[in-house]
Amino acid sequence: MYAFQEELDNFVWDKTDEDAHKSLMRMRHTKTCRGIERLAGALFGTQATLVSPLIVGGFNVLYRLRLAGDPPTPDVMVRLPNPSLVPFAEEKTAQETATAQFIADNTQIPVPHHFFHGLDRKLGPFVIIQYVESCESMSARLTTPNEDLSVQHVLNPAVDETLLEDVWAKAARCLVQLSRLTFPRIGALVEVKADSDGPKSYTIAGRPITHNMTDMVRLANIPRSVLPPEGKTYATADEWYAALAEMHLAQLVFQHNDAVQSADDCRNKYVARQVFRRLAKEGKLSSFGFAEDDWSAQSRAIKTVDSPATLCPAPEGTCNFRLWSDDFRAGNMLLNKADDLVAAIDWEFTYAAPAQFILDAPWWLLLDTAETWEEGIDDWVRTYETRLETWIAAVKRAEDSLSGAAAGQEGALPAPLSTYMRESWETGRFWLSYGARKSWAFDMAYWRFLDERFFGKRPDGVLKEDLWKTRIDLLTDQERAAMEPFVERKLEEAKERVIVNWEPEEAQKRLSELLFD
Repeated sequence: MYAFQEELDNFVWDKTDEDAHKSLMRMRHTKTCRGIERLAGALFGTQATLVSPLIVGGFNVLYRLRLAGDPPTPDVMVRLPNPSLVPFAEEKTAQETATAQFIADNTQIPVPHHFFHGLDRKLGPFVIIQYVESCESMSARLTTPNEDLSVQHVLNPAVDETLLEDVWAKAARCLVQLSRLTFPRIGALVEVKADSDGPKSYTIAGRPITHNMTDMVRLANIPRSVLPPEGKTYATADEWYAALAEMHLAQLVFQHNDAVQSADDCRNKYVARQVFRRLAKEGKLSSFGFAEDDWSAQSRAIKTVDSPATLCPAPEGTCNFRLWSDDFRAGNMLLNKADDLVAAIDWEFTYAAPAQFILDAPWWLLLDTAETWEEGIDDWVRTYETRLETWIAAVKRAEDSLSGAAAGQEGALPAPLSTYMRESWETGRFWLSYGARKSWAFDMAYWRFLDERFFGKRPDGVLKEDLWKTRIDLLTDQERAAMEPFVERKLEEAKERVIVNWEPEEAQKRLSELLFD
């Protein structure tokens, strides 16, 4: 059974790492640093001086600058995306700036002020933000102590319960506030151009740039032409689920190296993706695990018991979408020495999404992801469940303490967020959202947590290599006929480790051969 993250294209990954290192060397160069000072000085109208070592993040490099003035002004941070790691750098930077400002204007979440963003001829896309003095991230505060700073953060099993409750309460307040912002379409916020003296305004007009899309390009060389086009937004939750499902299929089609381990592994992945996509196009994924779910095997089982618990209603499928961030996590929440939350940073990969996403308990409670957990997925689930009640209690306290958006008011959910989060875990909605967003965790989420909830129990003793046989009957005649030629092609591709660059029209044609619309 699938229990870990599936293989990325390691050949592409190695090439990306090599390119990223070269880019980082240029970004560290004195010439670049002087260019950063020049840029900030021109925008602020004063001398700017680099005052500390560069901070290298997962996607960006940050430069802390001191501005001349009397009295002295607070320091600022100039952030540049590493061009080898960020495929849609200019678009992403503009979206993130608009999102951060919108959140700052409409919530009490401590978002550092974004002063400027744009495209410099020599430096590329940039954003200049307020520098916030902090002690450490929430992730660093809660992780198992380790002198090796490169080790992946994992929630300390011996963490003080009072500390955990206190810190999570602050994160919960952020999520509750985000859950109360509503939007008419699925997509990214962009700033509406206005008169120079007029107030800034924002609208959903950008395509959602997700963490998964970024990984598809930088770690598997998936053609950009098969991803949602720039400016594309979505009117319904079902449309976005279908788009996500199509991207999972594109990942399988275009990842040349390390995509499949055997013919049966390829069949498993093909069948799961085709079935998942059809459920999305039929509008079934958006209702799964809610009161409106009248199609899944799980729903039928619940309705046959004597006293079934009443599930919460599904969120509206149109005109009522909520902000979701793939990168909102403990590592991006900064604490001071008193454990106060002083900044929530890095709003990249944030967009108005189906409300279903924010109704799940956070994936980051254990700090490490389910698919990369060293002891495997079963241990991750057991450990997660030991912490879930603490989190839900924190959400309840946040709901009680925050004014506004009470029942019946604008932005209100039909039931408390804390209730939705508990039900999400119990019904498996958590894994639906998780698998929908992550191509390389999809197979684990689908076969381990969703398939039997969707279609009923598989025969006992089914081996991993035979999973596809239990659901092959769900495919259409066209999908079944295309499977074996596709498997043969993938196995033939695997014989040669190369990086394939697709022409846009050819890539679209190749993907359309498996969509059968």
